[in-house]
Amino acid sequence: MAHLEGYVSHIRFHNEENGYTVMDIETTHGDEVLVGNFHYINEGEYICAEGEYVDHPAHGPQYRMTSYTVKEPEDKAAMERYLASGAIKGMGAALAARVIKKFKGNTFDIIESEPERLAEVKGISLKKAMDIAVQFQEKQEMRHAMMFLSEYGITSRFAVRIFEEYGSKMYDILKTNPYKLAEDITGIGFRAADAIAAKAGIAPDSDFRVCAAILYALQQASLSGHVYLPKDVLCRSAGQLLSMSPEFIEDHLMELVLDKKLMIRTVNEEEHVYLSSYYFMELNTSRMLLNLDLEFPMEKGAYGKRISELEESMDFQLDLLQKQAVEEALTKGVVVVTGGPGTGKTTTINLMIRCFEMEHMDIVLAAPTGRAAKRMTEATGYEAKTIHRLLEVSGGIEEGSSSHFEKNEENPIEADVVILDEMSMVDIHLMYSLLKAIVPGTRLILVGDSNQLPSVGPGNVLKDIIDSEAFSVVRLSKIYRQAESSHIVLNAHKINAGELITLNNKNKDFFFFEKQDVRSVMGALIYLVKTKLPEYIGTSPFEIQVLTPMRKGELGVEHLNEVLQYYLNPASESKKEKEGRTGVFREGDKVMQVKNNYKLEWKITNAKGFSVEEGLGVFNGDMGVIKQINTYSERITVVFDENREVEYPYSNLDELELAYAITIHKSQGSEYPAVVLPLLSGPPILCNRNLLYTAITRAQKCAAIVGKQSMVEQMIHNETEQKRYSGLNECLKDGI
Repeated sequence: MAHLEGYVSHIRFHNEENGYTVMDIETTHGDEVLVGNFHYINEGEYICAEGEYVDHPAHGPQYRMTSYTVKEPEDKAAMERYLASGAIKGMGAALAARVIKKFKGNTFDIIESEPERLAEVKGISLKKAMDIAVQFQEKQEMRHAMMFLSEYGITSRFAVRIFEEYGSKMYDILKTNPYKLAEDITGIGFRAADAIAAKAGIAPDSDFRVCAAILYALQQASLSGHVYLPKDVLCRSAGQLLSMSPEFIEDHLMELVLDKKLMIRTVNEEEHVYLSSYYFMELNTSRMLLNLDLEFPMEKGAYGKRISELEESMDFQLDLLQKQAVEEALTKGVVVVTGGPGTGKTTTINLMIRCFEMEHMDIVLAAPTGRAAKRMTEATGYEAKTIHRLLEVSGGIEEGSSSHFEKNEENPIEADVVILDEMSMVDIHLMYSLLKAIVPGTRLILVGDSNQLPSVGPGNVLKDIIDSEAFSVVRLSKIYRQAESSHIVLNAHKINAGELITLNNKNKDFFFFEKQDVRSVMGALIYLVKTKLPEYIGTSPFEIQVLTPMRKGELGVEHLNEVLQYYLNPASESKKEKEGRTGVFREGDKVMQVKNNYKLEWKITNAKGFSVEEGLGVFNGDMGVIKQINTYSERITVVFDENREVEYPYSNLDELELAYAITIHKSQGSEYPAVVLPLLSGPPILCNRNLLYTAITRAQKCAAIVGKQSMVEQMIHNETEQKRYSGLNECLKDGI
């Protein structure tokens, strides 16, 4: 065992996942290369390491660390070196020298106990002095925390996030309730928290552990779209987590009900177990919808006359179902308009708007995503906002609470009519928040395609509302002349009806390329995305969207993104990079936000770089392009739709993924000039009719399938959809 000590002069590489680091160490005998897993280290720090020298076949002699300690700087030279290293942002070499010259060997004591005195140094304001002190303290606390967390087997990446989430409270949490990590920290599951709990001495059969598993099972179920779980399903799921019998789990349910953490509702003799927040959210969503469904009687024949006047002025003849939709919108408080592509939903919305305008009503339009809102604006001429912007997101409140919106029952939306498009995307969280901000007397018109995939978030809101038969529902079915020439539209309707489609490439917008293996599929896909389709429809490769049913596998999102990044945005000396959880991020990359973040700030700037609009919130499914990677500030700037710029600290990068390829689920509510679907094989639960229909209807100008015709036919025949447990339907039927 050899001993090595010296200053960290340069960190060549650091893996945030496992802490593996390659660094240059300046010793009294010269420079050395030190490698090993370091939980937390900064340039400028003095390290004492134990280990051995090895000869790396590619990189030459290295010192491989087995254990280490960081020595606090004790003399003036060591202190100056640390402050000038860049460990404290805003403190360069010249400023560090002035600070040391002023306070000499007492510098660190001054920073810790009398930080305001730093303002005595030229170039340091009182505000900057306090900022330096905060950073200095955080560095020390962070190092101690990382060492403490490493004893529990927690990796560097998660250790940083745990410390940022809890601060000094983390010590009590790990010793008393480590399962809270699974609730609060994305990426730490029950099993990881359970391993920590075992090290903390929590007994395997403790009530505490069983209750944590039940709550975690329900939280995980919500990530799969479920609002509740049947009792037997929940007990099996929690039992598998704990390797215990479902009967043992069931004995603990009442304990959580008494603690008001769970609610149980019996429907047709089956017990549905909810997290309390979801139970009341679903119940109140039902109540608010029913309260909105008022009658607005009109003089007999008045609305018919109004519609005839509009038809004449627009030189357009509505079909019977479209007329019914407009009439219902004029006379009912809640109306649902549903239909597939090309059935005239947009035309119907436009006529509703014209009718409401003639009544001098205030109209508000909204959609779940920025792209859907933009499309709605272009189609109607009326400004449409995302639901989040309509409700005015406010920061500082955790996801899952409706209180992160400024618009609510105390500050409602000022409108006579609210028209909401792409309703299939709306989950129970968003619907509940929206309804809180709509007062009875306001008409609510819900427009969407009920055959699309349900929302990514929990609930099955549109389908439940339709199936409840509690409201007026108009199902548009006629395909209009302008859509009849589109094979995207025609094939989508055939797929939805379970009919096989013709794949002969004898049309202008729907193509199929038969390929029998992954390599052939990949080659055709790259050619289509990079060269053929951009030329064919006159757009850039970045506007072509690859959609796939799966995340894993050679034709899954993760691998496809790695390959497409290589061909569409290859590495270059002019492009900075940053390694993330799922791969490398590079300037110019197409990326997607994969979770709601109500605290992220965005701004829109003008041509001169001045901010013209600012706001909060970036949401699951938002897509953008990496504009800049700043290695000094450790931030990545992404430009999203509507030119919203967002700065991500490196610690938030797990919220981003490459988006050259995305899952079909993530494409909901969006449309792209062209889509490409690699379809070779896959599990039946992921490869069904509903999924294929949704993918095809995302294409505006062109859809291309690459793979096996037998796989396409298999998906059309496969009607099975993943069961989604939601109870809004039953609540509405029961009138509660």
